[in-house]
Amino acid sequence: MTETATYELRMTRLIPASPDEVFDAYTDAEKQKIWFSLLAEEPGIVEIDTDLRVGGVQHAKWGPTADELFWEDQTFLVIDPPHRLVTSSTGGTPDGQTMTTQIELTFEPEGDGTMVTVLQTGFPSAEMRDFFSTYAWVGAFDRITEYFVRR
Repeated sequence: MTETATYELRMTRLIPASPDEVFDAYTDAEKQKIWFSLLAEEPGIVEIDTDLRVGGVQHAKWGPTADELFWEDQTFLVIDPPHRLVTSSTGGTPDGQTMTTQIELTFEPEGDGTMVTVLQTGFPSAEMRDFFSTYAWVGAFDRITEYFVRR
């Protein structure tokens, strides 16, 4: 039996709010719908529903049109507000590609804000990991930061 190599990423970002506020904004579907659309030239469609309990699932769909939707289902494995969140994440693109990874987020107080650390494991390629580290997570951190800047 051959083992397939996988890749991981670790990133941090200081968010200008308390750990309670950041954890809540990251896990509350209604707040996510707000910050998820920030900074987008054309926000398009954002649909999110969350069952925040161990074993519960967050379903999210987003994209410019109903025919061009990305999606992600995150199953909650560990919920320790406002310190730590672990999910198994399966997502897909409009062209039918899918990927499953595990995401661990920690929320640590730092000064007047929160240092959020993400560890995402199970990427099938270095290119996919690099896309998430230079685009997907950067965009998410930028949008949630903007959510707190605008409040």
